[in-house]
Amino acid sequence: MWGILTALVSGALMSIQGVFNTGVTKQTSVWVSAGWVQLTAFFVCAAAWAFTGRESISALAAVSPRYLLAGGVLGAFITYTVIKSVGSLGPAKSALLIVVSQIIIAYLIELFGLFGTEKVPFEWKKAIGAAVAVAGIIIFRY
Repeated sequence: MWGILTALVSGALMSIQGVFNTGVTKQTSVWVSAGWVQLTAFFVCAAAWAFTGRESISALAAVSPRYLLAGGVLGAFITYTVIKSVGSLGPAKSALLIVVSQIIIAYLIELFGLFGTEKVPFEWKKAIGAAVAVAGIIIFRY
């Protein structure tokens, strides 16, 4: 139950953040806005780290495989692409396409066991679920 609630809050926060970031971009530029997002996120994470466990930052040197450390780089491009999509499609269409893309890519990652995830067998019900999500995009568009 906690996972479902957390996922719902995450989706809501992403939609709100996309609108906020797009508003900042209209008054500055996309990279200024994206940089501000990453900078403020860094400060929030640093503050949370200071008040919680204070795990050793040097543990990052032991992370393997090394490509896992690229999450921040991906985050910068996620911020950029969300800003651009919300600006051109609006919050609802943008969120719908982002979520469907996440569903399809996440299933492919599981299906092929990519990035250290456990490989799962193909299931028609999941493929049909993804197809229904794509149909939802078409219905939403028209």
